[in-house]
Amino acid sequence: MNLLNRRFRAAFPCTAFLLFTLLPLAFAAQPPVEADYRGFFGFDSRLVVWIVAELHLMYGAFVLGVPIFAVIVEYIGKKSRDPKYDNLAREFTKLLAAAFSTTASLGGLLAFSLFGLYPKFMGYLTGVFHKSYYVYALLFFAEGFTLYLYYYSWDRLQGRWKWLHITLGILLNVWGTLLMLIANSWASFMMSPSGIDKETGRFLGSTWAAVANPLWIPLAIHRFLGNVAFGGLIAGAYAAVKFLGAKTEVEKAHYDWMGYVGNFVAIAALIPMPFAGYYLGREVYSASPVMGNNMMGGAFSWTFILQAILIGALFIGANYYLWIGMGRIAGAERYGKYIKYINLILLVCFAIWLTPHNLPLSAAEQLAIGGQYHPILKWLGLMSAKNAVVNFIILSTFFSFLLYRRGNKGKPLPFREHGATAKVVLLAVGVVCLGFLGAYAGHLFTLDPASLDLSPDKARYFKFPGLLLLIQIGAVFAALALTFVDRGIHGQALLFAVTAASAVFALGVYGFVVMEKANPFLRHIAVSQFLLVIACLLANTFIDIFLFKGAGEIGGIRWGKMPVRSQYTLVLLCVTIVMLMGLMGYIRSGLRENWHVYGIMQDVSDTSYTPTMAYMARVVGSIVLVFLASIAFVFWLAGLGEGKAPALAPSGEGAEKVQRGRTK
Repeated sequence: MNLLNRRFRAAFPCTAFLLFTLLPLAFAAQPPVEADYRGFFGFDSRLVVWIVAELHLMYGAFVLGVPIFAVIVEYIGKKSRDPKYDNLAREFTKLLAAAFSTTASLGGLLAFSLFGLYPKFMGYLTGVFHKSYYVYALLFFAEGFTLYLYYYSWDRLQGRWKWLHITLGILLNVWGTLLMLIANSWASFMMSPSGIDKETGRFLGSTWAAVANPLWIPLAIHRFLGNVAFGGLIAGAYAAVKFLGAKTEVEKAHYDWMGYVGNFVAIAALIPMPFAGYYLGREVYSASPVMGNNMMGGAFSWTFILQAILIGALFIGANYYLWIGMGRIAGAERYGKYIKYINLILLVCFAIWLTPHNLPLSAAEQLAIGGQYHPILKWLGLMSAKNAVVNFIILSTFFSFLLYRRGNKGKPLPFREHGATAKVVLLAVGVVCLGFLGAYAGHLFTLDPASLDLSPDKARYFKFPGLLLLIQIGAVFAALALTFVDRGIHGQALLFAVTAASAVFALGVYGFVVMEKANPFLRHIAVSQFLLVIACLLANTFIDIFLFKGAGEIGGIRWGKMPVRSQYTLVLLCVTIVMLMGLMGYIRSGLRENWHVYGIMQDVSDTSYTPTMAYMARVVGSIVLVFLASIAFVFWLAGLGEGKAPALAPSGEGAEKVQRGRTK
């Protein structure tokens, strides 16, 4: 220790000399000059903004995603009067409080970097959006005050005041969502500007017109789901690390349950994510066909192969974690025979999803296969094949979760024992499915081919998807009818079979026909597939809830009895979604290429080129490492002041362990 003190005393004068000598040189007075672009101490300005912006977005995604499921968990705890849910919500919020200040600091650094390095561009953006800046600042203060009030009033607002605390949590989510919407309007405006004169770029005076640009809502939906999945997997990785370092069975049980909740939240957000991505991609095509073609068939096409690999890894990893989790559930071994078939479906679909349409081939390789396109693989690289397998992946993942959910459940109760409420709810679900399936079927049957620039004879291609939607309505009500007569499992199987046959196989193959005969109609095929799958998920979820409500249990869930590889899976899922977030951030921004505001304000700096894949991979990889290291440090700091006693473990065996620990 004395040696360290002597070294510190020796090093301090040198450090002080360097600081007081070099800082004045770095910030030496220079005459103010008009500039479109400025440097960053000799570093690439675009690279600086890229890194800071992506780190801010990653922290922002976590800060937005975590409060959503924290409040839901807290509400479940209030309704069930089970303290384990309240403690879990509190632990989630503790992670949020630790990351919020870092998010704010990175946001300030990003603002300073943008205004300092890109003054002309930011001057233009400010002229359009300056009114939204003030609203954003006020909402940020509201979010900060609400967050800390929500976190630090947890103990005081219990009992009859619990509703007030949950209201604070809801407000926290409202402020965060509004902040995301405002920030998304700036980013989406840069891709699809509106509210301006397209010839001159002059702002026409309506901030709302600029905010409500064509990509605003599609980007918001996609980012919202991504943020929820991102927050769930970050929280799951935190729980996995705590599980691996746990000293007692009580701690393992608690963090095992926390990791499961994080993974469940991520799956719930990942399932609709491909639909949201397709919606965003379709609107990009509509806003700018040039940008859309560049996205899927040009310079950025291979980034979507990387995206497919990462998303496939997320789905396979999430399923793998569920399958391992069945080992802690007494009775779940009954369903082990299905896992190999689900795994085969996932792997085959994953392989098709990442297959490119246009392979980079040498002249000799092209000669060997008879052309630029492989005679078989070229079909797997088209969107019709990819839409089909994505829907199959989603159905398989949902089926996997249903097996996990009913792992320790015994024979279902007769449906009549659930009372009239169950019938009313299921009928309401059926009516909802009837509403959106019937409405879109009617739209397809009456769709004017001229609206798609097609000749009148092409209308015959619109009938088949509409017919499948009507068949799906019949399948939904057949499944509900079977549930009413205590054949709910058969009803679920029927609905799964009809959905897979229609959305995956029938429309998957029919999509190739439409691509050749009536290509503009292909987007309606994708929407039909989405509606078919959503109807299946919605109806089967509510059927399953009532099917096993009150059913006997074969055995309890042995929380904490998970092999180490399950926790490494959660960490791997976290790393994967961080890489995916970094990649998609690059794609969204890079699609503008050498435009600050697409088609309006060009980037004429020296760094306006599109980066190579290798350069992009190095930058995104570095951002991922910095983010993971920094958030691990933030969580470590947050844990320095926590007590040794863990929160309440889940009910069952875990709760018994907590009680035994207290007795000792």
